[in-house]
This record gives sequence, C-alpha cells and structure tokens, in this order.
Amino acid sequence: MWAGFLGLVVAILSFDLGILHKENKEIGVGESIRLSVLYISLGLAFGAWVWWYLGAESGFAYMTGFVVEKTLALDNVFVIALIFSFFAVPRLYQHRVLFWGILGVIVLRAIMIGVGATLVAEFSWLLYVFAAFLIVTGIKMLVMKDAEPDVSKNPLIRFMRSRFNVTDSHHGERFFVKQAHPQSGRIVWFITPLFMALVLIEVADLIFAVDSVPAIFAITTDPFIVYTSNIFTILGLRALYFALAAMIHRFKYLKPALAIVLVFIGSKIFIADMLGLEKFPAALSLGVTFAIIAIGVVWSLLKTRTTPQRL
Repeated sequence: MWAGFLGLVVAILSFDLGILHKENKEIGVGESIRLSVLYISLGLAFGAWVWWYLGAESGFAYMTGFVVEKTLALDNVFVIALIFSFFAVPRLYQHRVLFWGILGVIVLRAIMIGVGATLVAEFSWLLYVFAAFLIVTGIKMLVMKDAEPDVSKNPLIRFMRSRFNVTDSHHGERFFVKQAHPQSGRIVWFITPLFMALVLIEVADLIFAVDSVPAIFAITTDPFIVYTSNIFTILGLRALYFALAAMIHRFKYLKPALAIVLVFIGSKIFIADMLGLEKFPAALSLGVTFAIIAIGVVWSLLKTRTTPQRL
C-alpha cells in the first residue's frame, strides 16, 4: 500500500510538472478551479479505495481527515498570499515556488507523522494531550481577534539577510545566482527573494502542522490514513491557492466553524470514554465535521456576497 501510494504521488507530480506546467506560466482562476476539482476528485477517489480495501471505519476516518485538513489549508492560503505579496513574487513564478514547497512539505509531514505515530504507539496517553491541545486551540480561535501577520518583522527574514548574500530583485525563476559582491567585487553566490519566499512557506507549513497533525491523530492513529489524507490535501494546495487567493475574504466565517470542529474533534475522545465507547462513531464524526464546515462556508458566502474582491 505504501509503495503504491508513493508511486501514485510521484506520477501525479510528474504529470503536473512535466505535462501540465512544463513551462512557467500564470495560472488563471479558471484553470485553478479545474485543477482544484481534479485534485479533490483524486483525493475522494483514493478515499473510496480506502473504504473498499480497508473497510468503512478507515474510509470514514480518511474522509474526515481529508475534510479537516482541506479546511485548515485555507489559513495556509492566506499566509502564502501575504508572503508572495511581501516579496513581490510575479504570478509567473508562484507555481514553481509552491511546487518545490510542496515537495518539502511531503518530506517534513512524513517525518512529523512518523514521529507522532511512534510516540502514540508507545505512549497512548499522548492522544489525550493532543485532544486537550485541540480543544484549547479551538477556544483560542473563537475568542481571539484575527490580526494580519507582519511579514517584514519575521525573525527568519532578518536572519537570512544578516547571514547570507541576498539580492534585492528577482532573477527570473532562479533561487540562487552568482554575481559580484558589492563590497569585495568577488563573484559569489546570492540567494534571491524567490528562495526566501520558499523558505518562509516551508516554515509556515511547519507552524500549521502543529494544529494539523494533532487534529488528524485525534481522528485516527493509523499512519497510512494520517499520511495519505495529509498528502492529498497538500497536493491540491497549489491549485487551491490560485483559486482562492483573490477571494479568501469570502470565507470570513469559516475560521469560527473550523474552531468548533477542532473543539469537537478534541472532545470526542473524552466523550467516547465517558460513554464507555471504544471509539467515537466514525460515521457520526464525519457527519458532524462536514455539517459544521458546510454551514461555515455557506454562511460566509452569504454574508460577504457584497464585499469587494481583493486585488
């Protein structure tokens, strides 16, 4: 199963980069929506296979994880848009940055999920820690006001600028360039703003994984379900970004819905214990999760229908 899944991921990425986006080009909203539908369909089709091959409980767990991870990705889209705006990354090269960023995320998530699965297998009480963390995180999301992060004050940017040679402008699609040092005149390597944007996107995903990984482990501890639902969400992140970056403001009320979902996912472990159940019913978990998110999406679209589009 693992070999088949990894082979499928390689095939999807090869098709995406080698055929669909062999050359750098701007991705319009129409193409982005079509790609999003394709990636969501692939994720759901894989979920159907999980259901058929591993059983209904695994299928419900995968679908719940996929829905939650997809919703969590919306916050990631917002942060990526801020990073691209700060570094003035041309739309022509944004797909390249996201492609390499996703390759890094696939590896980093594998490491985090592998460590998490090992720890949960050895120390089952960690599930209760994850659950409590999700409840606290969800409550904080409900009561704290949103504040747009100031990318210019990011300590990682200051660190890279102080430790490495950094160009002031972009050099096409290149992450590194050789040019004369302004002080010594020697030809040395410089990193470009495109590479700095890539580093910040990778770090942003690590931060989001702090919520994402405990959330999926609170749904299931099966490493195969945890990893595959994560990766199918990440594979569609580039398409989702280009589809939603200009209209992320339309999902104003999705964050409270997501906060409620996190509280629910964390609480159901304790609820199952109180009711003497081995596990919270997987079908009920998926139904409640989907209903909360669907209400958040519909309510957001209705309440923001007259809000002007961001440029």
